[in-house]
Amino acid sequence: MASSLPWRRVSAFAGPLIWLALVFCLFWAADEWRASARGTEGRFATAASARLMVHNTALVGVAALGMTLVIIAGGIDLSVAAGIALSATVSAWCFREGYHPLFGMLAAICTGVLAGLCNGALVSALRVVPFIITLGTMTIFRGIGREIAGGTPIRAFGKLPDWLLMLERPTPNPEWLIVSPGVWVLVVFAVIVAAVLHLTVFGRHLYAVGSNEATARLCGISLTFTRMAVYSLAGFFAGVAGLYNLTSLSEGDPNSLPGRELDIIAAVVIGGGSLSGGRGSVLGTLSGALLMQVIRHGCRSLNIPTAYEQIIIGVIVIVAVTLDQVRQRRIGRT
Repeated sequence: MASSLPWRRVSAFAGPLIWLALVFCLFWAADEWRASARGTEGRFATAASARLMVHNTALVGVAALGMTLVIIAGGIDLSVAAGIALSATVSAWCFREGYHPLFGMLAAICTGVLAGLCNGALVSALRVVPFIITLGTMTIFRGIGREIAGGTPIRAFGKLPDWLLMLERPTPNPEWLIVSPGVWVLVVFAVIVAAVLHLTVFGRHLYAVGSNEATARLCGISLTFTRMAVYSLAGFFAGVAGLYNLTSLSEGDPNSLPGRELDIIAAVVIGGGSLSGGRGSVLGTLSGALLMQVIRHGCRSLNIPTAYEQIIIGVIVIVAVTLDQVRQRRIGRT
């Protein structure tokens, strides 16, 4: 059993990347076959197409970094999309009112952190499962956003600085960046989160709490502090994602991103994160987020209807969760 442990770790680490490569090659082959039948050139596996896929992954990827921490610690956050929309709305209000751009940016991040802190405090104080707590706060955050916006999106056209708008520019400027600045922001945060998970005591505490809360408590780990810290960090990344959302729409819309929380959670699960807690990785999460974007981009390249695109992603999520449950049962037997 001991000799199989390293193989399990390698499999969990490389699995999402293998699935990503397989799905990419499948759409590539289908696109090339379709193009050759029509006497044209394929448009899926081009540099511009790849840059667009990576760029479109950034918003979900940033938010999914925070969700990775939450799921590793044994929690879940259904309010993440509502928190992103609320952060974008508050930031848009600040820009519209003429506040300094840095203040508008910090307003989005602080709003996200405060929303996450509320989630962590409620989960710790009420001792209700996070699914129910965050389902409730999802509605609360949407309602607060609508109250701030007065029922209509807060428009910030012409108020956003160029350095912030770079987050949503799909092409790199300058060219040597290879991918858009928004993607590089995602990469920097991903490296930081990976370092926190694998090189710090706090990261080890997250895995311990997610694996077995009772044992973690006996080891002296504060469950209250850990929950509040992890949800606050998730809120921070939701606030950053709110800036992506704001620059994309040039307005703060509290009704934006409906259902996007499922994409964010799915990115973690497809990437090997366990809804039972105790397992997950940054590389896996980014692979899961990119995999969903590859499917969407591939379906559009092949003119596959959106309904089938959603069915494919749904099937992949079910398969990922099923494999996770099978893995958990095998570990339990061993």
